[in-house]
Amino acid sequence: MKVDGRTLDHKTLEHLRITAVRRVVEEGEAPSEVMRSMGLCRTSIYPWLRRYEDDGLAALAEKIAQGREPKLTDKQQQQVKRWIVGKDPRQYGLDYGLWTRRIVQSLIERKLGINLGWTAVGRLLARLEITPQKPLRRAYERDPERIQQWLDGDYPKLRRRAKKHGAKIYFLDEAGFHSDPVLGRTYGLKGHTPVVATSGQRQSINAISAVNAKGEFWYNVYSGKLNAARFVEFLQDLMKGRRERVFLVVDGHPSHKAKRVQAYVKSLAGKLELHFLPPYAPDLNPDEFVWGYAKTNGVSKKPLQQNESLKERVESDLKAIKRDKKLVRSFFCAKSVVYARD
Repeated sequence: MKVDGRTLDHKTLEHLRITAVRRVVEEGEAPSEVMRSMGLCRTSIYPWLRRYEDDGLAALAEKIAQGREPKLTDKQQQQVKRWIVGKDPRQYGLDYGLWTRRIVQSLIERKLGINLGWTAVGRLLARLEITPQKPLRRAYERDPERIQQWLDGDYPKLRRRAKKHGAKIYFLDEAGFHSDPVLGRTYGLKGHTPVVATSGQRQSINAISAVNAKGEFWYNVYSGKLNAARFVEFLQDLMKGRRERVFLVVDGHPSHKAKRVQAYVKSLAGKLELHFLPPYAPDLNPDEFVWGYAKTNGVSKKPLQQNESLKERVESDLKAIKRDKKLVRSFFCAKSVVYARD
C-alpha cells in the first residue's frame, strides 16, 4: 500500500528520509527495495541521496517553507492595531462609523503607502486578535466620569446602606414588545428566501420589571404609555406586602422624577427610596439584559401563531424568567458591568 507523503507531518517525513538513506548508505540495501518496504514512491529517494552526498544527514532535516515576507513590519502591524482598537473610522476623516477590511485597507495605503489585498488584511486582523463583533451603542452625551463614580462610589455606598438597614436593592426598567419584530437568520436554499408563517395582526404591549442580585424578579404587563400615575400604581404593586425597605435603582425617565411619584415615596416614610443611574448608561442596569433576553428568546424566536395574544405570550415569557433565579442572577454579570451578588 502506497503512502501519500503529502498527508504526513514534517517530523514524520524527516524520520522517513533519514531512515531510508541510512538503509541504502549504511546497510547497502537497494533504493527501490527500501522505498517499496516503506510504501513510498520509488523515485523520491534519489533527491534525498543527492542531498546527503552534498551536505550529509543535516540536509535531510525538517525545513518548513517560510512563505513570502510580510509587507508590514511588526512595528507597522502594531501601529495598525493602535489605529483600530478603541477608535472610530470617522476620527480619520472617513464617512463610515464601523471598521471593515476595505476601510482598514484604505487607511493602511493612505498612512503607510502599502497596498494590501482584502485577504491579507483579514489575516493581519486575525493575527492582531481583532475580530468582527457587533458594536454596542453609546450616546455622545454619556459621561464616563459620572459612570465611574457610580461604579466606584455611589453603588458601593448604596450596598453598604442596604446591608446596614436590611434593605433590598432592585433595578427597574421598562420595555415595549411588538408582534412583528425583525426575525433573526435561518438557513434556506440559495436564491429561495425562507418564509416564516406568523400573524398579520400587529400587536404591541409594554412591560415593567425589577430585578435584584439574589434572583428575585417582579414584573407587570400593561398597555399605553408610562406616566406618573401609572408608575405610582406599579410602585404600590411592587411594595405590596413588603416589610423590608427597598432601594429602587431607576433611570431618568420623566415619570420616575414626577412630583406625584416623589409624594408617594415620601408617604412611605423611608420604606422606599429611588436612586438614579447616570444618564445615557443603560448598560449599568441589569434589567436591560432581562429585556434583551426576553426579546431574543421570545417573540423573535417563536413568532405568534394565528389569534395568539402578544400580552399572554409576554406574560408567559416573563413568568418563566421569574421562575429561573439562576438566570436572573446571571443578568448581574452581563457585559462589562458586574454587580456584587451578596
